[in-house]
Amino acid sequence: MNQNRRVTVKVDDLVKRYRELVAVDHLSLEIYENEIFGLLGPNGSGKSTLINSILALLKFEQGEVEIFGKKMSPTEYDLKQQIGLVPQEPAVYQELTVYENIDYFCGLYIKDKVHKKNLVEQAIEFVGLNDFVKFHPPKLSGGLLRRLNLACGIAHQPKLIFLDEPTVAVDPQSRNRILEGIKELRAQGSTIIYTTHYMEEVEILCDRLAIMDKGNILVSGTSEEIISMSSLEESIDLEIYDLSEEFLQDLKRNSEFSHVNYHEGKLTLQTKQDGKGLLGILHLLEENDIEPISVSSKKPTLNDVFLEITGKDLKDNA
Repeated sequence: MNQNRRVTVKVDDLVKRYRELVAVDHLSLEIYENEIFGLLGPNGSGKSTLINSILALLKFEQGEVEIFGKKMSPTEYDLKQQIGLVPQEPAVYQELTVYENIDYFCGLYIKDKVHKKNLVEQAIEFVGLNDFVKFHPPKLSGGLLRRLNLACGIAHQPKLIFLDEPTVAVDPQSRNRILEGIKELRAQGSTIIYTTHYMEEVEILCDRLAIMDKGNILVSGTSEEIISMSSLEESIDLEIYDLSEEFLQDLKRNSEFSHVNYHEGKLTLQTKQDGKGLLGILHLLEENDIEPISVSSKKPTLNDVFLEITGKDLKDNA
């Protein structure tokens, strides 16, 4: 399927060093048109260095970056006009109002005054800041400030947008507004590179993702694909009383289950993530006329897989 999609960002054999430290280590990556691509990794994994290299804000020792099929460099201003960057820390001017901030950043790319005015008004409407246009940033809540930060980065309607943890420490209403806005940006045709420490956002938003560590892409694919690559198993919990020892021994000999434990009416099984284990135990119970009181299963989460791959909990890096 990806073979038929246009590549928006292509990174080929990228190497970036800081003296002895290899921050990006022969990394290659393709991001497709009109997708939300999640870039995950613990602190110090190389995410920021990779993004800054893609944006030609850093010189790198080896490799090549292409955006929209054209080689990226510090002087490719036509490419840069099609890119929006929303940094983790709000980058707005305290002495300017909400409207003036958005107008200023949009004006860096759009010179026609009438067109710029329309874009600024659209951005204000888009992030829901209509009632705050005359406010200065110090008067805004954290969530509203994040919305302003987003509006400043996307007012010129870029085709490629970098979002660096845009929902950190915001209220639920602003968070939902930002997430819905990101979906709308994709619907409008933008390609989005998204970094976050919130796994639920990745699963909600991202079409594909990559997990980085030590300057390398460890795995990439959809959330489901990455979880399926893991060696972690599905856990099945059943409430059943008066299981015979013979039945338990049969379960322990069954190759579908790597772990079987029964204690005080609670049967716990570990099985592969292919779904056959759950179907298998239900079939065995039916064959033996055993009716469980309750059945539940828990598959590994993306955070579980991240911890397995990197040895670090992504939430600890937030």
